[in-house]
Parts: sequence; C-alpha cells; structure tokens
Amino acid sequence: MLLTPPEHRPLSGSDPLSWHLLARLPGIGPQRWQALLDNLDDPATLFNDDAHTLRSMGLPPEARRTVQAWQSGDHRHDAIADALRDQSEAQRLGLTVLTRADPRYPASLEAIHAAPPLLYVRGDPDWLSRPQVAIVGARKATRAGLDHARQFARVLAERGWVVTSGLALGVDGHAHQGALEGGGGTLAVLGTGADVPYPKAHGRLRERIVEQGALVSEFPPGTRPHAGHFPRRNRLISGLSQGVLVVEAGLRSGSLITARLALEQGRDVFAVPGAIHNPQARGCHQLIRQGAALVESVDDIEAELSEWWQPANTPEPAPAPTPAIPDHLEARERQVLSVMETEASSTDQLCDRTGLDADQLMQAILLLEMEGLVRTVPGGFERT
Repeated sequence: MLLTPPEHRPLSGSDPLSWHLLARLPGIGPQRWQALLDNLDDPATLFNDDAHTLRSMGLPPEARRTVQAWQSGDHRHDAIADALRDQSEAQRLGLTVLTRADPRYPASLEAIHAAPPLLYVRGDPDWLSRPQVAIVGARKATRAGLDHARQFARVLAERGWVVTSGLALGVDGHAHQGALEGGGGTLAVLGTGADVPYPKAHGRLRERIVEQGALVSEFPPGTRPHAGHFPRRNRLISGLSQGVLVVEAGLRSGSLITARLALEQGRDVFAVPGAIHNPQARGCHQLIRQGAALVESVDDIEAELSEWWQPANTPEPAPAPTPAIPDHLEARERQVLSVMETEASSTDQLCDRTGLDADQLMQAILLLEMEGLVRTVPGGFERT
C-alpha cells in the first residue's frame, strides 16, 4: 500500500521523504552523492532549485528530470513512485529509517567517503552507535575457522563489543552466533532489503539478531540479492566498526575487499593465521604481510584498538616537510606523487586529484612502492 502522494512542497533534510527521494535519484553514484554532501548544507534543498542551478551543480539529465517531475507534482515518475513506495513499505514493515539528518545516524559512518543517505534498520538502532568490531571471512571456512569466528565473537561480546558482520554463510554466521552466546549485541549488515530472507538458512538467526541487535541495510525493502550489492555492504561493515578481524579468507575472498576498505577508512585490520597448506588461510597471510595485525586472542585486538581512542586535547605533531619528487620518474608517477600527502590519501581521493582511472592509478602506485616512495597505510596511501 502506497502513501497518499503529497502535494508538491519545498523539501528539507528534516523531511524523511526528501532522503528517500535523494536515495532514488538516477545517475547519482557515490562520487556525486559525496559531492552533494560536500557542497550543500542541506542536500534535500536541490528539490527546490531551478533548472539552471541543477545544471550548474553537475546533476545528470535523468536526475534533473526527476527533480522537475517532483516540482510539477508528477508522482507517477518512476523514481518518485519508488521513493514513495520505499517510505510506505518501511512504515508497513516497522523498519526504522535513519537519515543523514537523524541524530541517531552512526557517527562512524558519517566519517567515511560516500556514506549512504539513509539506512533501514530492523531491530534497535541504538546498537549502531556502540563500539564495534567486525568479523568477516570465508563462506566455505574450515571447522577450525568457524570455531575461531565463534570464539572471538563470544569473548568480544562478553567484553562489551558489538560484533558486526554480513550474515553470510560460514564465518559471518558463526560470528553472529558467538556474539549472541556471549550475551552481547550483533549487527548484520545486508546486501538485500532488511525484509528479504537471505540466506534462507539463516532465518532463525535473523530473528535472534533482531532481538539482540539489528539488521541494517542501505537498500530499500524488497531489494533482492545481487552481486554488486555486496561490495557496497562491505564498506558499511568496515565503516561501522573500529576494527575488522579476518578469520579465514582465500586470495579472491570478498573479505579482502572489506579489509582494504577498512584500511582506507582508517580502521584497524586484524588477521588470524592458519596452516600454510590451507588455501583459506592465504588471504589472511597476505594481509599480515601487508601490515595487518596478527592476532591469537581478543587481548591482541583490544591492545591495538586502545590506540583508536585519543584524548581530544592531545597536541598533534608538526607536519614533516614534503620530500622532493625524484627527476627520474615518468610523468604519470610524478603526477601521482605531486598530489599525495604525508598523511593517508584514499584511492578515490587520488583519482579525483589526478584525473587518472583506478587501473592507471594503481599501476603508478605499484611502481612508486617499488621505488620506496609510497607505502600502504590505514586510510589508503602516503608518501614515505
């Protein structure tokens, strides 16, 4: 059942419908969405702007047509009808909708690049703002890997940490179960709508999580699983958490994407070592070689995370002088090095500054790393 379409009215960030509309604007990917946030005090006010202003903001034609359809009261326009349906379904299902204007929207997500305009939550939304550690790993984990996930999660929960994962089969499911056994809270970040029972094998686990945590999704109700949704989900798993523990992962595991995103977001990454002949341990060993903390117990995790909390009045050291760019470098590598700072820059930031695509950028960074001029750090890359 749809909400009664509202008469056209000026929109602001305090109106939940404006955020449903923003989330449905066609042609607005993460980069443009971030630009709206960076340049507008209230992104929802673009629904009140004229055609010239919308064009000057760089909105693609399909997005401008959606805004103009709203202004003309055309609620049959696809994006507007979808937004109205999203709001109606969320109400019908009893989901909490946290918009970027809601004080309950988690501050940890607000700090990451291209955070979603809204979140659909089934369960208690207060869990999203509590200290979290993510546990991720292989779907086809070994028995030892599943036991590690469960044991780490149980102890973390007993010590007051919320355990966050993706509700997938394997390590994710056992992490959620361990947190529940430890009497703590757990968050399941989904690559589907919060109402979609996926995977079906975790039906009972979903209900237990709702009772002792929450299901979280940036996707509207009814969204079915799709391969492209899960990398987007992974950035929220790492963004909500203060650290990410990888229990088992092959070299092509999606868990390594979560770990990379965690580093770019300035989160700590931890990995559990495994047997050298276990293919599901190779991803963890690769992470450890790249600087992830090797952990054998929750004490190891807490020792690292204690540095995450710094007193607000701690003076920052003076910045080091920027080293000169060597003359022998090719033009592309010189360009990348010229925009890279002595503090971490993410791949998205470096692509924006150089105009290079991601493949060209990563080739340049690889050469610069081989020269010893750049290193991988939490948050992306920095000059040495």
